Amino acid sequence: MSVPLAPAERIAHARTAFLVNDPVDPGIVRAPILASWTRSRHYDVPADHLELPYESDCAPDSPLVRAATPIVLEVADQLSGEPVSVILCDDEGVVLQRRTGDSALNQHLDRVWLAPGFSYAERYIGTNGIGTALEGRGPAQVFGHEHYIEQLEDLACAGVPIRHPINGKLLGVIDLTCWRREANKMMATAVATIARRIEETLLEQSGRRELTLLHDYLAACQRNRGAVLALSDDLLMMNDRARELLDPGDQMPLVTNAAEALSSGRRRQLLIDLPSGATARVQCRPSWVEGGSSGGVLHVQLVSADTAGSRALSLPHPAALPATVGSGPMWAKCCQAVDRHFRSREWLVLQGEPGTGKRTLARATHQLRSPAAHLRLLDAQDYGPRWIAEVVEELATGAGTLVLCHVDQLSAEGVQALGDALEPHRESTDPERPWVVATVDRSRARMSPALTELLASFPRTVDVPPLRHHIEDVTELVPHLIARLTRGAELTCSPDAMRVLMRNHWPGNVEQLYQVLRKIVARRRTGQVSPADLPAECRATTRRVLTPLEAIECDAIVEALIETDGNKAEAARHLGMSRATIYRKIRGYGISVPAAADTGRTG
Repeated sequence: MSVPLAPAERIAHARTAFLVNDPVDPGIVRAPILASWTRSRHYDVPADHLELPYESDCAPDSPLVRAATPIVLEVADQLSGEPVSVILCDDEGVVLQRRTGDSALNQHLDRVWLAPGFSYAERYIGTNGIGTALEGRGPAQVFGHEHYIEQLEDLACAGVPIRHPINGKLLGVIDLTCWRREANKMMATAVATIARRIEETLLEQSGRRELTLLHDYLAACQRNRGAVLALSDDLLMMNDRARELLDPGDQMPLVTNAAEALSSGRRRQLLIDLPSGATARVQCRPSWVEGGSSGGVLHVQLVSADTAGSRALSLPHPAALPATVGSGPMWAKCCQAVDRHFRSREWLVLQGEPGTGKRTLARATHQLRSPAAHLRLLDAQDYGPRWIAEVVEELATGAGTLVLCHVDQLSAEGVQALGDALEPHRESTDPERPWVVATVDRSRARMSPALTELLASFPRTVDVPPLRHHIEDVTELVPHLIARLTRGAELTCSPDAMRVLMRNHWPGNVEQLYQVLRKIVARRRTGQVSPADLPAECRATTRRVLTPLEAIECDAIVEALIETDGNKAEAARHLGMSRATIYRKIRGYGISVPAAADTGRTG
């Protein structure tokens, strides 16, 4: 006759059965726990060892931390003689604070990495009071062998989500963790009370800031009969004129762009392209900036698509800009945006990878709209007293277009000098002032604060897409560039060679394609280019042509892997993917990543 298993032993037996894909007897495991086990298996969480991402920047001054810290300290003092830990986490499960009065428990929590900076989200460590509360969006209790990872089976925990009291946004989790043998049903009641106190404090803190915002909003509505919005992390208000003016689908993009401008703490004017096709001029006036949070008032005006009325109907479509080639959707959208800002005479930053055609795009737009007007290109690589003098002269006397190339390569002295030269003309309403374009080669290195402030002089930025994001335009670029290089000689590209060119990643963009074709033309002036004529550097590295969306996704994965030193689990967290998904994507795109041994971490 068999001896019945104790409840804890029955759950341990059920967990083992689950992990080896044997059936789990009904009624043994609580439904929320079984659902969490299933999610953990889907996330491919290892059940026998720890593999957690670490976040060095744990939002030390967020609204959640400011509201929760006094309460966490008070509760920790009350529990100082008990083997209980009070743990505060953000909405990604990253531990922000841990207060523990028992040294043995404290040491054990360190061993299982339940410490500030580590994420206890389910996708990394499976079933636990923190991650399961986040996944279920409600209270979660996990005892002993209910944990998915065996290293946590000596613990019990109860977690409750913390939501913002105004907008209901999930901000984080408060958790009580103790030894399994010390657990009792009062843990759930206690942690729910702590969560409620934190939410009440958040309401008090928000109230002071929102009162300031409300005052500014009402004052703006009284002074301005146009569209007015008030925006903060927790609140969005708009007057009747704004509701009439803005299409519902346009509101989110407008608010997203304006929120970033308000966080700078300075008054800004933005031009925002909206999904409906309209363009909004937005005056952003901050009411307050505190820590990582901000709020302010927006004055919105829709800008006419063409102030010259029907004149635009007789002009070529922006996608057909002279000296530019390509009709892919991403390239066409970029050309249209640049053309629109030329017609409104708004200063513009063109940013993108080297070789994408930023200078060509600015010059082509000028030639389309004002071919007889003055055009001057000044390369910041030639910076010196004479260069600055020429910039000043063009701003004072020119009425055409001034293109400032490679502004990101200016020294600190050059950035200051250029800023001083631009400042007197930045807010000029003179219709004859030059249209100024700055080009920036975007790289992984962050721009200096001085350069960021300089570029803020330009109310609009357009991203010029890399060639791999509009790879379909290679079929138009190749014959165009060959014709330029051969000066009209009879040289064409075979379909097989074109397929190879379209599979290439083109890290050097259009400039790299041009140099490749120049090498080919140096050896062959007539006939047809075959795959054998292509230099080794442009051999295909992927098995198929990526769509623009796939190319963007591939780039995002590569950048995340570089930023995390090849740690695939951490890269997945940054991208909001599961680890199973990022592994599949890496294989599918043929992405090579740094070895774990090189980074000192596992992925």
